[in-house]
Amino acid sequence: MAFPFFGDSKSTIAQLLATLPQQGKLEWIGLRPARRAELLAVPEAEVLTDSRLAGDHASPKSGGKRQLTLVQHEHLAAVAGFLGLDGPVAPGRLRRNLVVSGLNLLALKGRQVQIGESVVLDITGECHPCSRMEEELGPGGYNAMRGHGGLTAHIAQGGTIRVGDAVRVLPTPTEIAKA
Repeated sequence: MAFPFFGDSKSTIAQLLATLPQQGKLEWIGLRPARRAELLAVPEAEVLTDSRLAGDHASPKSGGKRQLTLVQHEHLAAVAGFLGLDGPVAPGRLRRNLVVSGLNLLALKGRQVQIGESVVLDITGECHPCSRMEEELGPGGYNAMRGHGGLTAHIAQGGTIRVGDAVRVLPTPTEIAKA
């Protein structure tokens, strides 16, 4: 079945899913210095290839799919709304490493993104909420986060990231071949 796309009646769902022309922005970076510790907001961080953020307590296995977690900036207000809070939830309370605005993160599953000049992440899947959300956000925290938990990523290429860096979707090999 074809769907119209910029006047092209022969476009397919696959083409629509691959069309991500927007560029996002890195809004926040958080490090967990120890297990269950409060996340520390930092203006920049070193991203270690196939590992983690330098200074973060997590020590995932090489090749792991959850070396880094991302959450949608726009969802901070939605989660707060579900909890009846005034204003958005502070990013550190969601226990994710990176907060990104301007891109629909769920559209990035299975894609690669570049943050800043050199960091490349393989977006590996959804980051579902855990029972810690009840502790952190209060009663209903778990359900408020359902559908808003963000994504997990494998670090394909490390480097330094900074708050304000651009977040760009990288073309797939098929998209490169067609160009």
